[in-house]
Amino acid sequence: MPSRLRPTAPTAADAVLVGDPGRALMLAQALLEEPKMSNHARGLWGYSGRTPAGAELTVQATGMGGPSAALVLADLAELGLRRAVRVGTCAAIAPEPAPGELLLVLEAHAWAGGGDGLAALPEAKLTARLRERLGRTARPAIVASLDTLHRRQDEAPAPYAERVDAADMQTATLLVRAEELGVAMAAVLAVSESAAGEEADEEVLAAAAKAAGIAAAAALSS
Repeated sequence: MPSRLRPTAPTAADAVLVGDPGRALMLAQALLEEPKMSNHARGLWGYSGRTPAGAELTVQATGMGGPSAALVLADLAELGLRRAVRVGTCAAIAPEPAPGELLLVLEAHAWAGGGDGLAALPEAKLTARLRERLGRTARPAIVASLDTLHRRQDEAPAPYAERVDAADMQTATLLVRAEELGVAMAAVLAVSESAAGEEADEEVLAAAAKAAGIAAAAALSS
């Protein structure tokens, strides 16, 4: 039996992973026909069902931060997960990404847990399929994964600032753990805040997450 999840319905070999439980519900309703809740333990809402194309898919919340996400991923792998796409949010560091824009992760650097920026890479084939499905709606990016939310600083720049396009709290940890577990993993992130501090409203973020989720489901089914 998994350590954190308590599945009440079968989970699929393919999954879309999101941090926020509410966003997991939204994507389950958008991506699945007659979704069934497969987990509600610890507030980590998960849903499983079939896509309109007939593919089995799980949409699972991972909670906040890398440690929580890594535990959920390990439980899913124990339940048979083989491929996953993280659909998350991030704060832009480079000046170009705008609020609500999608970033396709090509590389993630672990600055969490005392990490020194070690790079983690997504699975190449799944990332290529995701990139094809996203098309021009997503910008390729390098991200830093942190213990806390990135905050703009007026004093000394953060040590990762010149190396990455955006920062989040999970992607590098998930990519490293996925490789250890033999799970193919890719990631796409919606920009919640620009480098200048402009924030995306909830409707914009929800629309971006839905677009990312649709692309992720298509990439997983191809």
